[in-house]
Amino acid sequence: MKIKVAVLGAKGRMGSESVKAISAADDLELVASLDLGDSLDLLTSSGAEVVLEFTHPDSVMKNLEFAISNGIHVVVGTTGIDSQRMDVIKSLLAKNPKVGAIIAPNFGLGAVLMMQFAAKAATYFESVEIIELHHPDKADAPSGTATRTAELISEARARAKKSAIADKTSSGLAGARGAKVGDVAIHSIRLRGLVAHQEVLLGDQGETLSIRHDSIGRSGFMPGVLLAIRSVKTRAGLTFGLENVMDI
Repeated sequence: MKIKVAVLGAKGRMGSESVKAISAADDLELVASLDLGDSLDLLTSSGAEVVLEFTHPDSVMKNLEFAISNGIHVVVGTTGIDSQRMDVIKSLLAKNPKVGAIIAPNFGLGAVLMMQFAAKAATYFESVEIIELHHPDKADAPSGTATRTAELISEARARAKKSAIADKTSSGLAGARGAKVGDVAIHSIRLRGLVAHQEVLLGDQGETLSIRHDSIGRSGFMPGVLLAIRSVKTRAGLTFGLENVMDI
């Protein structure tokens, strides 16, 4: 039986690409495509079992509250899900224990692997920094992918009892050394012509290592999106990060 899927943000870049991918999948049925101004009641009247959320940080929480409260599983690609918002989502899921939610900072399978490789490699190097590059229409900085990568790196380094990353900068312009997430500096670039790119730079005495992922088209995110949609019904509660679905 096909999984009934609704897309929120269906006219956006990621939403429209997702609509095409879902429509082409033999085991999925697109039952609703919503965008700005459309009633969320269409989610329930369409019989949607899974909602794919690709809207905006300003509207994502209202959409998730509606879907979860109505027993609809959610797959979330919208960025801006900080710790406070995560706590709200966990509370909503606790009240609706049969509902699953997959929140993915990045749906690119290569990007997920890049994040995992970087966390592993960071336990062997003294220094690590992140450069993330996106189109200038992106709402948040740093990106959710960069933030999650820095969190994974910081957690891995803490488990390995690594010393703090060396940095003797004593003066400089505000922001010149990037934004810190955990112990890791992140530098955000916004440039027309880019899609989504990230490079993790690692260094130690006598060598450096660069781990880079480039999304050159949004179709590259679709295998991860479809994997999450197919998985969320069997994963009650919160799943954060596509790596958990990929069984890395």
